[in-house]
Order: sequence, then C-alpha cells, then structure tokens
Amino acid sequence: MAAPPHLSLVVPAFNEVATIQRTLRAIRDYLAPRGVTYELIVAADGADGTREAAAALAGELPVRVMGAPERRGKGRGVREGVLAARGDVIGFLDADYKVTIEEIEKILPWFDHDYDIVIGSRAAVGADIRVRQPWYRRLGSKGFALIMRPLVGLYGIGDTQCGFKFFRAEVARDLFSRQRIDGYMFDVEILSLAVRAGYRIKEIGVAWRDDGDTRLKLVSGNWKNLKDLFRIRFGSARRAAPQAWSK
Repeated sequence: MAAPPHLSLVVPAFNEVATIQRTLRAIRDYLAPRGVTYELIVAADGADGTREAAAALAGELPVRVMGAPERRGKGRGVREGVLAARGDVIGFLDADYKVTIEEIEKILPWFDHDYDIVIGSRAAVGADIRVRQPWYRRLGSKGFALIMRPLVGLYGIGDTQCGFKFFRAEVARDLFSRQRIDGYMFDVEILSLAVRAGYRIKEIGVAWRDDGDTRLKLVSGNWKNLKDLFRIRFGSARRAAPQAWSK
C-alpha cells in the first residue's frame, strides 16, 4: 500500500456535476507543483452525474468517490469522507469552491504551533469577502448566531459555518466518530464537541465569495437546523466532558 498522503481533502457535493471536475483539477493544479502529497474524497449525493464525473478523473487525480442518489445530508457525507481519509491532516472544502485551495497556505502552518483544528472564517482578522451574500442571507446568519451561541454555548468562534476546516488526523477521527448530525449543523456539532474535549482551535480569516446558489430552504431548512441545534445542546455534544479550551 502506498504511503499515506500529507493532506486528505473531503469535497462534499450535492448535484454539482457542472463544477466538480473544475474544482478537483484546480486543487490538483495548486498542490501538485508544491510537492504536497494529497488525496481527494468526493462525498457526492444526487442523481445528476456528479459521482460519475468525479470518478472519471481517477486516471489523472488521486480521487475516491462515495455517496448515494438520494440526498442524505452534508454532515453525513463529510463524516463518511473523513473516516475514510488517510492523511496526516484531514479537512474539507465545498465543491462550489467558495473558498479556493490557495487559502490552505494560511491554514497548514498553524499545525506547527500545536493547534489541533484550524478553520477558515469570514469573521476573523484577514477575511476577504469578495462577493457578499444577499442582504436577507446576511440577516439570517446574524439571527442564527443569536440563537445558536446561547443554545449551544459556542461563544469563542466568529464563523462556525465556513466550509473550510482542517484537523489533525487523530482529532478528526475522534470528533467525526462521535458526530451524528447529518445536515448543515454538523459544523456546530463538531466545534462543540471539540471545545468540550479541550482541543486547541485556531480561526483564520480567508478569502470567500458567494456564488449566488444555496441549497437551504429558508423555512423548512431553518426549522430542521433549529431542531438539530437542540439535538447538539441536549444530545451528541454532551458525550464529551467539558474541559479547558484555548484559542
């Protein structure tokens, strides 16, 4: 068996056939010349051909593909991808490429400073919002934070939902083996578990652009998210005993 790569990148996707090959090749074109050993794990639900498009690149890229025709949730896709990963550092970034792989240069050095988790942020110093979300999405995000923080107790992180998060391999396996939320609130669950376990988290400002597409239904989606926050508060997040956390 080949030696494990340094970096495992999980790419969650739902009906992203139009973008998946471009995103995967962009990742390769950035990492390969820099000598970074890596693997790509595409966790793709949907029936539009995304899995097949990603698998077609297996001859030119170190890519594996998983998923199902039905929509099972981003959290589940990332969880399954992380638990299948082999790298020393395991992370995920979205198939729609709101944060490009170039931002990894801001992330990886912090693992040499004894951080366990390094997350991209639209709220931290250095963030560069190149294309903003519509006003109603921004307003909804502020309302979400007002509910989420006191409910879950996650006060120390400015942006829980940016889809650009990286973990030491052993930390990723610990957290995702205990993570249960299949939907969008999996980020909150993972960070809540991490804080309670005492892992060191660093939040780094990254360049981010909105692509004008969202898969979240404003009413039914937010109702599900609220129920998942209660699950985190009274369920899965309590499986880890609270410990000290340093940022």
